[in-house]
Amino acid sequence: MGSERTDSNQITRDYFDSLMIEMRHIDSEIPDTKIRLFGQEFSMPIATAALSHLNGTAPNGMAKMAEGAKLADALCFSGMGEAEEIRDMCATGAKVIKIVKPHAENEKVFAKIREAEEAGAFGVGMDIDHAFSWNGEYDNVVGLPMKPKSLEEMRSFVESTKLPFIVKGVLSVQDAIKCLEIGASGIIVSHHHGIMKSAVPPLLVLPKIKEVIGDRMPIFVDCCIESGMDAFKALALCADAVCVGRAIMDPLKEKGAEGVCEKLTAINQELKAVMERTAFTKLSRIDDSVIYRRDF
Repeated sequence: MGSERTDSNQITRDYFDSLMIEMRHIDSEIPDTKIRLFGQEFSMPIATAALSHLNGTAPNGMAKMAEGAKLADALCFSGMGEAEEIRDMCATGAKVIKIVKPHAENEKVFAKIREAEEAGAFGVGMDIDHAFSWNGEYDNVVGLPMKPKSLEEMRSFVESTKLPFIVKGVLSVQDAIKCLEIGASGIIVSHHHGIMKSAVPPLLVLPKIKEVIGDRMPIFVDCCIESGMDAFKALALCADAVCVGRAIMDPLKEKGAEGVCEKLTAINQELKAVMERTAFTKLSRIDDSVIYRRDF
């Protein structure tokens, strides 16, 4: 019981489940879930999360994930991997945003950005929350040393590319403001599937982040998004789109790209169903007026 109280994933799941939805049916109709992100229209506000190392889940797993996103007409985020992998992902025709780790050597970061550009990536970004380990030192991910980045270093990464630059791992108003200062194109509100114990649920801090960001950049939400209902709750609390990670892994393992497509589509269909029962006909009209927090 004690560990559950500090498990960030359980805290996040509990927060999702504590939110209840008011129903509204009069004047409702079949909604439109199309969304425009970074100049490109997608059929849904559901994106794949920035997963990594999926080749152990399915043969050519990362490329299959991208192919599934392409089939679903959804945005695809990608985590760490080599140049060949991002080339294979982009070759599927998917719109792929490559999220780079905060490598200790900045030249490694710039090289990864160039790799993504040359592969035809739709965007790039950085996963800022992998800078430290649990032993009070800098992190090391599969043998690669990491290090936190200053505001000016982050600005140099943004300015090194013409592609949209998205910062992943934002979980505070302070970091959101800094992302605006460096000219980032978007942020992903996330605690990286519980990278720190007792981390605030993304949905709890999301409205405060929206207050400072406004409409100046898209806000994605990551962590524990498993269903269309979860997606709706995030959108109602001011997210523009959500990222789905672990929920697509079993479908990927079982049916490859088709499984990913089917899962993303099913989540979007459930989102539409919730929108129908709350009388929101467009994504831009969803708001928190239908949200209630369980206190009983």
